Amino acid sequence: MKVVIQRVQKASVSVASKKISSIQQGLVIYLGVTHTDSEKEVDFLIQKITSLRIFSDTNDKMNLSILETKGQVLVVSQFTLYGNLQKGNRPSFINAAKPDLAKKLYDSFLTKLAIKIGLEKVQAGQFGANMQVMQVVDGPVTFDIEI
Repeated sequence: MKVVIQRVQKASVSVASKKISSIQQGLVIYLGVTHTDSEKEVDFLIQKITSLRIFSDTNDKMNLSILETKGQVLVVSQFTLYGNLQKGNRPSFINAAKPDLAKKLYDSFLTKLAIKIGLEKVQAGQFGANMQVMQVVDGPVTFDIEI
């Protein structure tokens, strides 16, 4: 499983020119699933992401987590995180999970994240859709985690 995490001032996702979700201050998480992933990776990432101290405190130091700031999270499925660009000019997606496994783990990630930080704080893209993501990255602060 692989995630790219960006600290944002605001973000939204649209499908077919219709806004389906939006957040204010918080995180945008792009989530990629590979064929060997399981609930173990989901649990690890939920714990890691909710504990990351990547928000500024009153001294402008990265010292606060999403739980402490009571920020929001927008999760977007992104199989292209497992695109292999080593050969040729067209990416290979052989390492990306099949849609049934990816959707199951994506949904599990959303559910467990909502339990951890609050249902009203978690928004999502539409799995498998062509999405337009608008975001104002704060910092910019961007991290990636692959397990």
